[in-house]
Amino acid sequence: MRPPKIHLEDDHAGVSRRAGEIVSTAIRGASRLVLGLPTGSTPIGTYAELVRRHRDEGLSFQQVTTFNLDEYQGIPRSDPESYRTFMCRHLFDHVDVADGAWHLPDPEALDAGAETRRYEAAIDDAGGMDLAILGIGANGHIAFNEPGDALTGPTHVAALSDDTWSRNFPGLAAMREAHPEVRARYSTAYTVGIATILRARRILLLASGQAKAGALAGAVRGSVTPRNPASFLQLHPDVTMVLDRAAGGWSRTDA
Repeated sequence: MRPPKIHLEDDHAGVSRRAGEIVSTAIRGASRLVLGLPTGSTPIGTYAELVRRHRDEGLSFQQVTTFNLDEYQGIPRSDPESYRTFMCRHLFDHVDVADGAWHLPDPEALDAGAETRRYEAAIDDAGGMDLAILGIGANGHIAFNEPGDALTGPTHVAALSDDTWSRNFPGLAAMREAHPEVRARYSTAYTVGIATILRARRILLLASGQAKAGALAGAVRGSVTPRNPASFLQLHPDVTMVLDRAAGGWSRTDA
């Protein structure tokens, strides 16, 4: 176990450029690479940078296999809020990743337990993740591993906290009081567990904004606790964090 390497950038655009450089270097340096991919607002700029490097610099994804870290449960694959839709919009439709080389949990699976086991086995069969790219929630969640009294190790179905749900769906959150049924629409999700994340050979965490600062400071400097899931990254030997100054102002390390 060693402290994470921290890159501090001026803003989200700088985070995206630095993260794009790290990921593209990993892709170019490997004959085969398995990536764990996040969703949310933070990685959109990183995906745009990877698309730019594919278009302008010939970065190829032909040797890349991807596993997304999560997907909502019980919605159509074509749902506009599905992470399959998100990934196609921001990355897969714009690069040369091979058909069948990108993977997400199946939101329409009839047997959730079987689907979690299938997805975990697929990651194992691919040799595990070489590089897991993570975001972090304001409450410290990574993937959809929410704070609690305990954390689940392998891929599982997670219930989204009210805070996470409201941040993910600000438009729906405004309707929640008048239409409480909207809270149930994306209330659970398949997510890779903490143990699955920690088995990745390298971890790259991206964060922007003051709202993430407290969780990040606790994750790096506090105790390892399920109340801050990101703190479990202290148990991993190769973690890089790319933060903007709002998210990483607690750190005096400027790599």
